[in-house]
Amino acid sequence: MEMNPTALLLDLAARAQRMSDPNTLHGLLAAGHRAWCEGVAEVQAGVGRESASLSDARLAERCTAAGAPWEQGMTRGEAVSALTFAIWDASPAAMAYTELGECAARFGVCLLGEELL
Repeated sequence: MEMNPTALLLDLAARAQRMSDPNTLHGLLAAGHRAWCEGVAEVQAGVGRESASLSDARLAERCTAAGAPWEQGMTRGEAVSALTFAIWDASPAAMAYTELGECAARFGVCLLGEELL
């Protein structure tokens, strides 16, 4: 049974709490990254659908309410992107991914290879 990104990220973060093996943590982090990307895409699609029918003024209000004000000089698309990430960052899934990354980092694990650091 395939989990949605939120359920998967919550599961991965919980599992990471009990892990210390760098290879296992790297696998969890890689799976978490894929789920993070899927989750952001889902939020982006939802925000896109929601914002399509909003006037610029209503979209600006929605952005402000989410903590991502539509700043002077931003295009509508940039405002929608900022809103997407504000909504995503406040989600349990994003918080779980952050926790997963922190667990992995405690054991020196990241997604970038040493040759890139």
